[in-house]
Amino acid sequence: MLDESSTILRLGPISPAAGGPLYQQIVDALKREVAEGRLQPGTPLPSFRALAEQLLVSLITVKRAYDELEREGIIRRHQGLGTFVAEQAILGVRVAQRQAALEALRVAATTGRQARMSDSELLIALQQELDRTTQ
Repeated sequence: MLDESSTILRLGPISPAAGGPLYQQIVDALKREVAEGRLQPGTPLPSFRALAEQLLVSLITVKRAYDELEREGIIRRHQGLGTFVAEQAILGVRVAQRQAALEALRVAATTGRQARMSDSELLIALQQELDRTTQ
């Protein structure tokens, strides 16, 4: 079994300059790793201390991120064993992504209505974006 303190996560830059709270950047990065299949269910995660050292952030920041991820069902902590990617992690990430996508569509529809765009204009714009993202 892999020693959790030696697990190196490649989460990208976690920085005050990146925008948003540091703990949220960690949450988003771990969710991205799960969604893209780089973190599989059962994968051990670093301890608070090890991840804080890797990312050059405080223990409190990592604890807050792990607490959030555990609340969302993305990770599981087992006393004496460590922290692991949850079996249902991908489902939790997909649900969150769907909710974010639906919220973005609501905002886009509201903004389009305020700009007096017709339903067909909104649908054409959405189809163009869908076409652009599949290229």
